[in-house]
Amino acid sequence: MSRKRWAAGLILATMLTAAVPEMALGASPQATKVEIVSTVSLREAPSTSGDLIRYLKTGESVTLVQVVNGYWLQVRDGSGANGYVSSDAKYVKTTNAPADTEQTATILATVTFRTQPSTSGDKIRYLKAGETVVVTDQPNGYWFAVRDNAGTNGYVSTSSEYIRLNGATPTPTPTPTPTPSPTPTPTPTPTPKPAASPTPAPTKAPAQTATILAAVNFRTQPSTSGDKIRFLKAGEIVVVTGQPNGYWYAVQDAAGVSGYVSASDAYISLNGATTTPTLTPTPTLTPTPTPTPTPTPTPTPTPTPTPTPTPTPTPTPTPTPSDSAKVEAVIAAGLRYLGTPYEYGSDRGNTDTFDCSDFVRQAFKDALGLVLPADSRKQAAYVKENANGVTTDWHKLKRGDIMFFMSYKGSKASLYEGKQPFGETVTHTGIYLGNGQVLQTYSVASGGVRIDSIEGKHWEYRFLFGGSAL
Repeated sequence: MSRKRWAAGLILATMLTAAVPEMALGASPQATKVEIVSTVSLREAPSTSGDLIRYLKTGESVTLVQVVNGYWLQVRDGSGANGYVSSDAKYVKTTNAPADTEQTATILATVTFRTQPSTSGDKIRYLKAGETVVVTDQPNGYWFAVRDNAGTNGYVSTSSEYIRLNGATPTPTPTPTPTPSPTPTPTPTPTPKPAASPTPAPTKAPAQTATILAAVNFRTQPSTSGDKIRFLKAGEIVVVTGQPNGYWYAVQDAAGVSGYVSASDAYISLNGATTTPTLTPTPTLTPTPTPTPTPTPTPTPTPTPTPTPTPTPTPTPTPTPSDSAKVEAVIAAGLRYLGTPYEYGSDRGNTDTFDCSDFVRQAFKDALGLVLPADSRKQAAYVKENANGVTTDWHKLKRGDIMFFMSYKGSKASLYEGKQPFGETVTHTGIYLGNGQVLQTYSVASGGVRIDSIEGKHWEYRFLFGGSAL
């Protein structure tokens, strides 16, 4: 694909990233429509190796479900069939963008406007102090996707030195959570005579709040694939309602909207230590009368020894995460890079681009601090040496295992007959997700880091062996 056509496709895809979430498409009359400009394949996967569903013909109109990456759109046709189509402007164009309120931002100091979310992206021009742009997405913590007044789409640094989000959503003042009035509970003493006054029941601690430190996506799910609700801006206060895993908080904004936000301390800070439930007041069990025993009908009041408080168990050291927790951490770390561009021989020192082994290595490094070898062959040797056995049958792999593949010869199983799993050269690697899916990256055209199905595809025929790196 020519650089010009690739750029056109990327720009179209970027324009579409502000589209309404899939869940809203059916109900909203403003669902984004995509018009087919030239006959194009509708495929089962966002790749030219995805099975062909049918051809979409010139003049057909389909509904946008989501922008997968710079090369592919997920769409739904008139019959309700979902599939993937090239985002190249040669084949498609949008006809009915949603009329949602757009998030604008002001440029604070001259900054480079680029074609990609990376300092290696080509420079479009300089944005000058005072210019206003529309923010269409935030691919990562370092870059905003924006559109300038001329309608040009590109990327700009998220640094507060260069850009400030404008007030579409005012910084909310948190509404204090009402404290339920204490319900008196009977004093827990067996004494028939009422002790001084009933011990007040513990009052619930105020809800845990947090402050947003830097503009961050507010999503419908605890994943970067969750639909974007809006941007939370620096200074907003949210109520933390849960933490599904180490990477995401479930929060509620001042308008009462619930969603998920990154737990990274670059974006959010919990207020006032995790309000350790303040018991109002700490219920002092009216000291069990020791020296002054309450008269009892017992003939011989055996002096009740002062009830020695049950020794507070010494806190057990936090157990090291189980293997399954480690696996989930690795997968969560890998999923954060979905859509990151592919580059053969990528720089192991940054996360702007990945090749297959660099991606696998980064996921383990981010999640566990485990630094695997830098290339697929050495990773294969590491797994063979450290795993409790490897398997040549992908059906026997466990979630989080690393998969190793030989070179591509074609899409027919017959082309791989006679392969020797431990005799072939390992040329590709990925992380097994379970359910016949692999998380991997393998080419520029496929859109970078992505999830693929294995069964019945060349991935199944090329698979050599796999096992755990833990």
